[in-house]
Amino acid sequence: MSDAVQVLIVGILLALGIWSAGEMEGQWGKDSYRVVMDEVVGMCCTLLFIPLKWQYVVTGLVFFRFFDIVKPLYIRRTEDWKKGWGVMMDDVLAGIYSNLLLQLIVITKLW
Repeated sequence: MSDAVQVLIVGILLALGIWSAGEMEGQWGKDSYRVVMDEVVGMCCTLLFIPLKWQYVVTGLVFFRFFDIVKPLYIRRTEDWKKGWGVMMDDVLAGIYSNLLLQLIVITKLW
């Protein structure tokens, strides 16, 4: 799958996630455990432009969960954004940070 198609898919999933999380906030509360689109988009961001090898997928998952749980580097601040934006953007930012670390691993050929 080309990079452009991957970016398009992530963009569509992000837009749907922002919309759906915003819609469900009134019924389920802010950032309900029932909304999982944010995790999906976060992992997609983690693996964007990364070669598909099991080592990278597992490492990306570990990085993503670390950033998603600890929320360093301004990630926590995005949770305060209105509607579905806050629900989605903390995971997107965690995915971006994870992707940057994975890119370093790929470039340096650590495995």
